[in-house]
Parts: sequence; structure tokens; C-alpha cells
Amino acid sequence: MKRTNTAKWMEKQNRWQINVQKDGIRRTFTSSKPGRAGAKEANAKADAWLDDNIMEGNLKLSVLFDKWIEELKLTTSKDHWRKYDGFGKNWINPQIGGKKISNVTEQNLQDVILAAHKAKLSKKTMSNLKACMTAFIKYCRKRKATTLVVENLTIPKNAPVGVRTILQPDDLKILMNDDMTEARGEAVVELYINAYRFEVATGLRPGEVIGLKHEDIDGSRVHIRRSINHSGITTAGKNENARRTFMLTPLAKEILKRQEELMKSTQIRSDYIFPNEYGDHIVQTTYYKRWVRYRSYHGMSEASPYELRHTFVSVVKSLPEGMLKQVVGHSESMDTFGVYSHDVEGDLEEAAKKIQSIFLRVLD
Repeated sequence: MKRTNTAKWMEKQNRWQINVQKDGIRRTFTSSKPGRAGAKEANAKADAWLDDNIMEGNLKLSVLFDKWIEELKLTTSKDHWRKYDGFGKNWINPQIGGKKISNVTEQNLQDVILAAHKAKLSKKTMSNLKACMTAFIKYCRKRKATTLVVENLTIPKNAPVGVRTILQPDDLKILMNDDMTEARGEAVVELYINAYRFEVATGLRPGEVIGLKHEDIDGSRVHIRRSINHSGITTAGKNENARRTFMLTPLAKEILKRQEELMKSTQIRSDYIFPNEYGDHIVQTTYYKRWVRYRSYHGMSEASPYELRHTFVSVVKSLPEGMLKQVVGHSESMDTFGVYSHDVEGDLEEAAKKIQSIFLRVLD
């Protein structure tokens, strides 16, 4: 069925609006986007409804969600699909899994978020839940199971923000100067001590530290090419900005020198800079447990391995925002492995100098 009218701008409502009718049913479609983009969006919604060709509208949401997860298993990482599968089992299906997909409204999805808010989930977790539901509905539209377009889901403004624990100056002094931990009731050298130190000194993610190889060090430059996740799978990193280059500070160089000496004394050979006792990459669960044991042995703040990265960001927060984002992989995309211009190289060296001076001040 073809549309014969077009969206009109409603000044009082501050939106584009179009009314259409099919089989005696009248529907209104809107868009709050300004300009032609808003008119186009409202018209597209109307066209989708008029010519929906819905074939699976009677399927329950839970059935389609399971089918979507099976597709994600083939196209995304295990960590990604497992997170979305958890949202389905714990939040989406218990709330609206029994509804026919064609009857699901945006308010139904908003109710899921409100239930999560009532349970005091963090703002970040609810944002991930919102992203999950938006992607799922898009999948359902592709299957011609619904015409629903999600555009107004919101996270409550008073949603709790997760509190991060970082290492304090006294903790940092212990970390940078004491190699010892406890194993079977005895004081021993912590094999991963320099991995912890390097993470704090550079702001790398745990998976990036674990995945770092000797081939990634080019003089004073470090090229982040991979990350090893909780499932032991090597990936290109958390996002497109994860593949990056930064300059080593004298502190970071000293940590790498200590690591080289530790590997010689333990006779461990590996392509990885921070390997386990067998020369293979460290398992993240083991990395976590060993860190907890080390920090407990010294009575340090209860920061997690990932919060060692947050410690770095907190210590060097006086850096210009653009420079900090570039170092930790939150910047806009850049050609990490291409030819570096003099300006970019100069920025990296300047960042290294500033970071070194800040750490010297904290550790003094």
C-alpha cells in the first residue's frame, strides 16, 4: 500500500508528523529531528507500516531473542553475546518475553529499563541494556517481525553511577618498590608484579597488558595491536580507538627493564612481555586473583585490575583532554601503523614527558 501524503512540521509540538490509514486503522508517525531528515524519518516510519509484510509478528519476543543470540554467536565475540544473553535472561524476558513481538511497544522496553533502575543497576549497565534492546528490535525489523522503531528510550537521570576505587599515593609507592607477595604462607616474588606496574604507568587495559609482545615495542614507541579477553580469545581491542601508539616514559622503560631481569632470573622465555610461568599469555582470572593476593598482602586499596587503568587516568588527569584520550585509546581514529608526522610524534613525546613528571611528583 502506497502513501499519498507527506509529513508536515507541527510548530506547537516541535516535530514532524504524518497520519496514514490502512484497513480502517489510522496511525500517526512522528520525528523530532529538525529539517528534511525529520520529514524523511517520519515518512519512512509510515511507509514501513503501510507496507510491512509482517511474517513473524505472532512469535513471542523470547523466541526471537533466542534466535538473535544464536546469530550473535556466529558474528560477535563470546563476551559480547554472553552479555546480551544475560540481559535477555535476567531483564528482558522476565518482563516482556511472553508478549507477541508485534505487540511490543517502546513503552514496554522503557519499562524494562525502569525495572532495572528500581533494582539499582548502574547507569552504565542500563545504557548497555538500552543498546541491547535497540539492536534486538533492529534485528526484528530485518526479519519483518515488527515495524517498531526505537528512538526515545531514556536512562533515569538519577541512575547510580558506579564508584571506582583507585590506588592512592601510598599504594603506588608500595607497588613500585615492593616485589613480594604471599604464597603458601611464605613471602615470594610476585611473577606479575611488573604487569601491574606497567598498567598503572601506561593506562593500558588488563587485556592489552596481557597481550603485549616484544614485537610491539619499537624503541620508545609501544604499538597496541591486540587484547586478550576473559575467555582467552585474542581480539583487536575493545574498540576502533584501542589500536594506538604511545611513547614510553622513563618510568615505563624502567619497569620493562625490571621485567626483562625477572624473566632472566626465572628462565622464562616467551613472545609475550608479561607471560605466565609457562611462557604463555596470562589468564585474566589468574591475573585478577594474583593481584588481589598482592594488594591484600600489603594492605592496599581494593582496586581491581581494571581500576589500575583508572588509577593512571586519575593521576594524569591534568593532561590536556585530547592528549589523554590519545594515550588511553579514547581518541578519534588515527593511523597508528602508518607514517607518523612530526606533529603527532611531538605530541606523543610531550605526553610522555608530562606523564613522567606527574608520576615522579606522586611517587616522591
